[in-house]
Amino acid sequence: MSAEPEKALAKCRERIDNVDLRILALLNERTSIVEDVGRIKKQAGMAIYEPRREDQVFSNVTSNNQGPLPSDAVKRIFERIIDEMRKIQKDRMGEKGL
Repeated sequence: MSAEPEKALAKCRERIDNVDLRILALLNERTSIVEDVGRIKKQAGMAIYEPRREDQVFSNVTSNNQGPLPSDAVKRIFERIIDEMRKIQKDRMGEKGL
């Protein structure tokens, strides 16, 4: 491989690394908010799992998706994020299962 493609790849990878760090910061910000939600739900005696709210999240992100990531991929990513956030709420609230 010549030097030009290697330089171009290195620049792309550096940009990806920077984006990854921004995503990480946003995920941690979201986690802090989810912890607040968990505390509120625990005080109010509410369930962690709220399918209607999850549907709202999926609708929000897929309807605002302008690509190039396909909306079905966006939904799968957010399903995973929500699963992890629900686990954090359960762990913090001391509950087992859903």
